[in-house]
Amino acid sequence: MENQSGQTPKKNSNVIYFLIVVVLALLGTDVYLYLQKNKSDQKIVYVDHEKERLTSELDSLENQIEQVNTGKAKMSVEMRAKNDSLQAKIKTLRVELAKGKLTSAELGKAKEDVKQLRYFVTKYTADIEELKKQNTSLTSERDTLKTNLATVSDKATTLQKQNQDLDTKVKIGQALKVGSTSIVAYKIKGSGKEVDVTRASPAKKIKINFTVASNTLADKSMHDIYVRIIDPTGNLITASDSQSFTADGQDLQYTYKTSIDFKDDGTTYTIDWVNPTLPFQKGTYTVLLYADGASMGKGSTFSLK
Repeated sequence: MENQSGQTPKKNSNVIYFLIVVVLALLGTDVYLYLQKNKSDQKIVYVDHEKERLTSELDSLENQIEQVNTGKAKMSVEMRAKNDSLQAKIKTLRVELAKGKLTSAELGKAKEDVKQLRYFVTKYTADIEELKKQNTSLTSERDTLKTNLATVSDKATTLQKQNQDLDTKVKIGQALKVGSTSIVAYKIKGSGKEVDVTRASPAKKIKINFTVASNTLADKSMHDIYVRIIDPTGNLITASDSQSFTADGQDLQYTYKTSIDFKDDGTTYTIDWVNPTLPFQKGTYTVLLYADGASMGKGSTFSLK
């Protein structure tokens, strides 16, 4: 009986120890499960934070592309292809990040893709800016070239006008001018002798005697002389075969045409003109001489009674 009483407390003590171990084990399990759950919650929060950060970076990269493309100049086929490729890559990554859950590997790949995308967007931005600078430079060069061409054209026009004016002045300077003039009417006797007259009825012809003023610029050669004779009624006397000539910028008909050999030696020239519309009228006639495309001077007159 004494032995049974001595073993009972020992057994109870073992049970207590066992229960304490079980309780401690349960507590340890709860703590482990709590820590694992907390760690899992933190991992989910970490993944969501990374997704938001990557999505925000995609927004920033897309805005960067849109800004650099705003008002862009004409892009090459290669640049347009790069732009389309970057936009497509951003769209694909957005789809990936929009998934409900991402494995660690998927998240790592997304981060690497965004990193590469950041590099390509930066390079693309730099290429577009360089293209804009080149276009600006080309536009400036084009405008400068246009300005220079306009300036050269203006100078050429001015020089051309100056040359034309100089040429006109030279031509004017070369034109023959009358020095002195005298006009006499004549009748012709049966013997053929010419006698000067002052009356209209017997007059058959006139002699225009003139000298040419000295002109060192004029060509020493044959010069055409055009004669215009205006009758007392103000009409130009013309022959049936009379043609026109140009003088002082006008087309004019002439009464008579001849030539003189100009030598700038003070020679007196004589032009004989027989009136084709006989008889002469009474009144004052005006005689005008032209040479080298210009008037040779103020007209001369003679009168018949």
